[in-house]
Amino acid sequence: MDSTLALATEGYAWLPDLWRRRQGPLVRTRLLGRRAVVLRGVDAVGFFYDERHVQRRTALPDPVVATLFGHGAVHTLDGAAHRTRKALFTHLLSDADDVSALTDEVTAAWDAAVPDWADRAEVVFFDEASVVLTRAVTRWAGVPEGDEAETRALAADLVAMVDGFATLGPRHWRARRARARQEARLAELVEAVRARDAAAPEGSALAAVAAHRDADGAPLSARVAAVELLNVLRPTVAVSWFAAFAAHALHRWPEHRAELADPAYAHAFADEVRRFYPFAPFVAGHAVDDLTWRGEPIAAGTLVLLDLYGQNHDPALWDEPYTFRPARFTGRATDPDALVPQGGGDPATGHRCPGEPVTRALLAALAGRLAALPYELPDQDLTIPLTRIPTRPRDAIRLHVPKPAA
Repeated sequence: MDSTLALATEGYAWLPDLWRRRQGPLVRTRLLGRRAVVLRGVDAVGFFYDERHVQRRTALPDPVVATLFGHGAVHTLDGAAHRTRKALFTHLLSDADDVSALTDEVTAAWDAAVPDWADRAEVVFFDEASVVLTRAVTRWAGVPEGDEAETRALAADLVAMVDGFATLGPRHWRARRARARQEARLAELVEAVRARDAAAPEGSALAAVAAHRDADGAPLSARVAAVELLNVLRPTVAVSWFAAFAAHALHRWPEHRAELADPAYAHAFADEVRRFYPFAPFVAGHAVDDLTWRGEPIAAGTLVLLDLYGQNHDPALWDEPYTFRPARFTGRATDPDALVPQGGGDPATGHRCPGEPVTRALLAALAGRLAALPYELPDQDLTIPLTRIPTRPRDAIRLHVPKPAA
């Protein structure tokens, strides 16, 4: 039975519902008329991200590439080409000093923005978090900083690229237009850097993409360099989704506010937000050969889905998975292939997001600052629709920040 309609109507709940109805080492279904199997679990993550088993490149539909990743992006590569391009990102996003520097930029941008919030009747926290993150990551990446209106326009475009990848409606076409605008703008910047008509700070993301050479020794075209620069900016701004979820969690469970002053607890809180709330529903690839998973055959060419949202709520991996409990991440190491809100595998050699340490650090910093901020939540709709991908609280967390006492 084809599950395409069920995916459209159930969203994040689609795969968990399939698992509940069809227990076994994998679930068989059809999607867009194609045979598909669904996997989950720590061992399944290793199986899925092994390039001898599953190829990611051929499974990315054009609507996703044209909005979220960009044509020619690292996500569309496999094998040696992928590893060489991926090294560009792991170098930029995995070093502790670089993560710390970006975190410092974000906290500085937050501290500069907050006084203005008190001058307004209310602010939409999701939107303001996206502007803070945009201002910070452009500075960190070496991209020339615009004025307030330009920064907000860039933030809106970066948000649109994420918001429109999983729909064919107005959000999707907004995402395509946003990507076209920003790819053209950043391609011109890359060309100016290469012609020495613009400066790229040493060690910056702008300098790295302008100078990068692929596995064949050729430099990136200016457009692909712009795509990869956006693949630094866009995922950073996507932390806005997690920031809104953190605000939602603090409203529902305010007892965590005081503990967020502890950096270790803030990181545990960030991990629980990433586990508990819906972000990526699944990732997909194609079986490169006839495979076997726990005695079950998988024919070559079959669509293989790794159930991320379901795995993050799997009672076999998480005690009381639908209870929000940051303490589950304190005092013990977590298998990286158990917690997979942004995918799994080895970030250096596979398709796991190399910016995951950045996401954790930024979310912990933003959650700590939000917890310390006096604010009120006006009446609003805080429901999180599981049928919308990517989802967020319906009113995007509206805040009233009172003016400080004189």
